[in-house]
Amino acid sequence: MEKFRETVCWLPSANMRFIRGGTFVMGSDKHYEEEQPAHAETVDAFVIDKYPVTNEQFANFVHETGYVTLAERPARAEDYPGAKSEMLRPASVVFQQPRCPVDLSNHYNWWTYVAGADWRHPEGPNSSIDNRAQHPVVHIAYEDAEAYATWIGKELPTEAEWEFAARGGLNTGTYAWGEEFAPDGRQMANTWQGEFPWQNLAIDGYEGTAPVGQFPPNGFGLFDMIGNVWEWTSDWYVAHRQPQKACCGGEGAKHGDRERSYDPTIPGIKIPRKVIKGGSFLCAPNYCRRYRPAARMGQPIDTSTCHVGFRLIIRQRRFATEFLSPEADVLNSNASANLSY
Repeated sequence: MEKFRETVCWLPSANMRFIRGGTFVMGSDKHYEEEQPAHAETVDAFVIDKYPVTNEQFANFVHETGYVTLAERPARAEDYPGAKSEMLRPASVVFQQPRCPVDLSNHYNWWTYVAGADWRHPEGPNSSIDNRAQHPVVHIAYEDAEAYATWIGKELPTEAEWEFAARGGLNTGTYAWGEEFAPDGRQMANTWQGEFPWQNLAIDGYEGTAPVGQFPPNGFGLFDMIGNVWEWTSDWYVAHRQPQKACCGGEGAKHGDRERSYDPTIPGIKIPRKVIKGGSFLCAPNYCRRYRPAARMGQPIDTSTCHVGFRLIIRQRRFATEFLSPEADVLNSNASANLSY
C-alpha cells in the first residue's frame, strides 16, 4: 500500500486523460513521403498528459535532482571527430529570424548553434524563462526527456500512441480538429502565419511558444498536440511498416531500427534519430505543413532546439496495476473520477 501511495502522488489526474485505445489509420498518403503508407494501427489504452511538460514542472525536477541537461554540458570531442572547439561548448539550436526572404533549401539561414542556449535561456545566454513558467520547456534532448520521465514515473509515448491521442477520435482527419485548418478564421494551434522564415504575422497572438492550453483541446481533451512545440516519442525514426505494434516500446524500440535511424545525408556522423510529432510555432504553409497528427520528423537524439519539448503517458498495464488495483480501492474513486474518457 505504501508503494502505491508513493506512486499515486505522481498522477496529477486533473491534468491527464484516459485514452481507451483502439484501431485507427496511422500516417497519410496525401502529404509528405515519410508519412506513407497510411495503414491500420492498434494501440492499447493509456493515460496521457493534457499538456506538454512546462518550464515550471521541469524546474521542479531540476531542483529536486540537480539534473543538468545535455545542452548545459560540453560535448565530448571523441563523439564529434574534427569538430571545432567552439562547437563543443554547451549550446543548443536556436531559431533566428532573417530580415528578408532567404533560400528555403538551406536551413542554416535561420537555425544557429548558440552557446549558452538551454532550457533556462531559450534564445541564448541573455534570455530567460521569467514569466514563462507555463510555457512548454524546450531545448530538451531525448535523454533529458527520458530522465524526467523516469523521475516522475511515466514514459514517453510511442509514435502510434501519440498520433492516436492527437487525432482525438477523428480516425482520418487531416487536422486534430477536422478538415479545415482555420475554421471560420479561428486559429486552432500555435503555428506560423506569414511567409516563413522572415515574415511572422503572429495572427494567433504568439511569435514564439505560447503558454500551454491557449488553443482549443482536441476531442480527447488534450491541448497543444498540434503546434507550439514538437514532441519526442520513443520510436526510432524509420519508415512506416505495416503492421507496427505500439505496445511496451513498440517495434521502433528494436536495435535494428536504431541502426537504420541515422541520417543518410551525413554518413560520417552516426547520430540516431527519434520520431518527433505535432509541429511547432515555426510550421508554416509555405515551408512545413507538419501541423497534423500524421506528420513526423526524425530528430537526432543528441540535439536540442528551441521548438522541441515533450509530454508523457502511463500505459494501461501499469495504470491498472498501480492505480486501479483492488489493493488501492480506497483511492480508486479519486483517481478515476478525474480521468476523461
